Amino acid sequence: MAVIETIGLSKIYNETIVPVKALNEVNLAFEQGEFTSIVGPSGSGKTTLLNMLGGLDKPSSGSILINQTDITKLKERQLIDYRLRHIGFVFQSYNLIPVLTAVENVSFIMLLQKQPRKAIDQRAREILEQVGLGDRLNARPAQLSGGQQQRVAVARALASRPDFVLADEPTANLDTQSAFNLLDIMEKLNRDENITLIFSTHDQRVIERARRVITLVDGAVASDENHGS
Repeated sequence: MAVIETIGLSKIYNETIVPVKALNEVNLAFEQGEFTSIVGPSGSGKTTLLNMLGGLDKPSSGSILINQTDITKLKERQLIDYRLRHIGFVFQSYNLIPVLTAVENVSFIMLLQKQPRKAIDQRAREILEQVGLGDRLNARPAQLSGGQQQRVAVARALASRPDFVLADEPTANLDTQSAFNLLDIMEKLNRDENITLIFSTHDQRVIERARRVITLVDGAVASDENHGS
């Protein structure tokens, strides 16, 4: 059964002035444990689709089912709670909290979820060790390289074991070695913890790792290819 399904998903901006159709009747289904890249030229709808899946923006029409819950019908407070408990985000700009250490940044979402403090501390340390930052637990973002900051962001997204993780151009600001290290880590976590990963990307390095590649053109699905394991 699909963990995520979009049905007739459309998004039109500036509907009353000059309409811009960012998504056009998109129908997709994602299974548990997939590693998918969403690709396409600038303006094709990649980020819009990710924002819709993450409940950060509402569609003009259509439905988004996550584990059979239509998130387009949730009230704002319900949607905020749903995102907190079920969805992990990795942003191109890292979005770490500057005054918090690496372990505090990773713990933050779990604190909002009101998980037990002991379990939070254990999971935060464990996941930072998994991404190769066991020796940088108490470093603040300014004391970390770009690649290390992005690894903290990945650890934060995965720490609470969300149903799936959305990553918007996560390697865009990274050098080649940092990008390969990050992808190795995400592949391993995807395999070991069976977390569904959905990337929006222009990066060929990411596309080559993905097991499924969805190409958007002018807001519509132009191709959907399975690259196997």
